Amino acid sequence: MPKVLRIINRFNIGGPTYNAAYLSKYLDSDFETLLVGGQKDESEDSSEFILTKLGLEPIIIPEMKREINFKNDRIAYNKIKQIIADFKPDIVHTHASKAGAIGRLAAKNMKVPVIIHTFHGHVFHSYFGKVKTKIYKKIERYLAKQSNSIIAISAIQKEELSEIHNICTKDKISVVPLGFDLDRFKENKIEKRIQFRNNWNISNDTISIGIVGRLVPIKDHHFFLAVAKNIQQQTTKKVRFFIIGDGELKQDLLDYCDEINITYSLTEADNQKLITFTSWQKDIDIVNSGLDIIALTSKNEGTPVSLIEAQASGKPIVSTNVGGIENVVKVNETAFLSAVGDAKSFTKNLLNLIEDEELRAKMSKNGNHVFDQFHYKRLAKDVSNLYKALLEK
Repeated sequence: MPKVLRIINRFNIGGPTYNAAYLSKYLDSDFETLLVGGQKDESEDSSEFILTKLGLEPIIIPEMKREINFKNDRIAYNKIKQIIADFKPDIVHTHASKAGAIGRLAAKNMKVPVIIHTFHGHVFHSYFGKVKTKIYKKIERYLAKQSNSIIAISAIQKEELSEIHNICTKDKISVVPLGFDLDRFKENKIEKRIQFRNNWNISNDTISIGIVGRLVPIKDHHFFLAVAKNIQQQTTKKVRFFIIGDGELKQDLLDYCDEINITYSLTEADNQKLITFTSWQKDIDIVNSGLDIIALTSKNEGTPVSLIEAQASGKPIVSTNVGGIENVVKVNETAFLSAVGDAKSFTKNLLNLIEDEELRAKMSKNGNHVFDQFHYKRLAKDVSNLYKALLEK
């Protein structure tokens, strides 16, 4: 039975954890899988509850953290080498940048037959300055040469990796979209909606708009707040905006609310405040049921989990048009898209949905495609087939 060592950056809430967890649980029974991951940041919520629900017991390497630290990274590298020596995998499959660097170097050093890396997003746009970005590209090109295969999670990402950033040739890249257990998002929606809106004191005639994700620069929550201010000035409807998540920029965002003179509450059900910061919410199916519109304002994305879950929940979307978003939504059917930084267009799109209940209802019915396109069973089948093909070579 072929053995797979799966290595992920860290166990925080997000697409990579779900991807690694579902693959570890549901991969073809022909394979034996060991899951390894790094330590989450203090500003992030743990995703270990996802692993617990699936009955997974990963190995956690505390030294493998988000930030570059040569001492910790060296320790993590040596620990992974030892895990490889003990487990003797036929395949090492890494997920996201830190695990991709340390894991692939260790696998190459230990002569693992098949080395695969999944780009869940990438650091080549909107993360760093030109010099650091150039360095990261050189590193990824080198690591790609050490890999038997690269997985992109969207066709657009494959194009970017091969044609724009020249990480490797197209023939080395397979497109394997993410996969999730989406059934819970269509179950008991009325009861969940009542629960969420009661918890946060949302009246029946209030339109609730939410954004889900880490409070980090790439997600551009400042833009979301600026749009909320615009909406407040342009609509007569009752509206409330919910920021679901936490992270390093929380205090900056609170200061920005004061700067642009919009009211906010912190984890309180205050219906007099425009903005509510809920922190992390584990039951996103309940959150989505209670929201009327789901937004995303990112400067860069791979495959945004929140938009997949939004469509599974039957919620219309307003988003920036970046990364693989066009591969996830149906443009103008489930989502209205705007260019990054175009506050006028974004505000107009959001305002159209706020003002038009029939439009919201119409767009809510068009998201069923995600149940086939992004189901974990399809993910596991695609990756199993890729593994078998690479092992045959």
